[in-house]
Amino acid sequence: MTIITENLQAVHDRIRQAAAAANRAPDSVRLLAVSKTFGASAVVTAWQAGQRAFGENFVQEALDKIAELGQPDIEWHFIGPVQSNKTHPIAEHFAWVHSVDREKIARRLNDARPPHLPPLNVLIQVNVSDEASKSGVVPGEERALAAMIRTLPRLRLRGLMAIPEPTSDVAVQRRRFALLRSLQQGLQADDSSVDTLSMGMSDDLEAAIAEGSTMVRIGTAIFGSRKAAKNDD
Repeated sequence: MTIITENLQAVHDRIRQAAAAANRAPDSVRLLAVSKTFGASAVVTAWQAGQRAFGENFVQEALDKIAELGQPDIEWHFIGPVQSNKTHPIAEHFAWVHSVDREKIARRLNDARPPHLPPLNVLIQVNVSDEASKSGVVPGEERALAAMIRTLPRLRLRGLMAIPEPTSDVAVQRRRFALLRSLQQGLQADDSSVDTLSMGMSDDLEAAIAEGSTMVRIGTAIFGSRKAAKNDD
């Protein structure tokens, strides 16, 4: 058994325990394995252990892995900031985009999504920590962007995503995740098909699940310490 396989089992155990503590079904939380900066061999190892959904931040790195692996049953999620000049390859090669935060990006993704593929699943990123350096709409602006996305036929709005400022204070973690949940409930009042809350990472997945996360994005706890990020310009 490899370290990645052991880590995956440990993360699944954490998810089950957190779900049980919140009186939720374990299968109500999906695991997204964040494989950014790790090679294709790490993805293969996780895939062999049963993982099927993988998250990437850097377009060219992801495209190289997708081409090398050629696994049709891998579900690729783009979770990094979306640059305007990268919307075409993202729309063509990913099943999900977690980081839509403005109308221009949504329109470009829609226009670039190939007609033979199903609509691209998208999440609106919300800046719940009010960080100047962080992408995402200001809380309260998500409903207008959501309404616009619903008019785009090649996109399917699934919910919200957030990357709160790191903190070891569980009360603060839960407060920020609760804010995102409340915003999602507002979207559900307009559209019952909104079903996804992408929130929670290696250090705070328990707080996220307690506040309703349906998808946790886990990298370090599965693959180990992160390597230096690549320049993806």
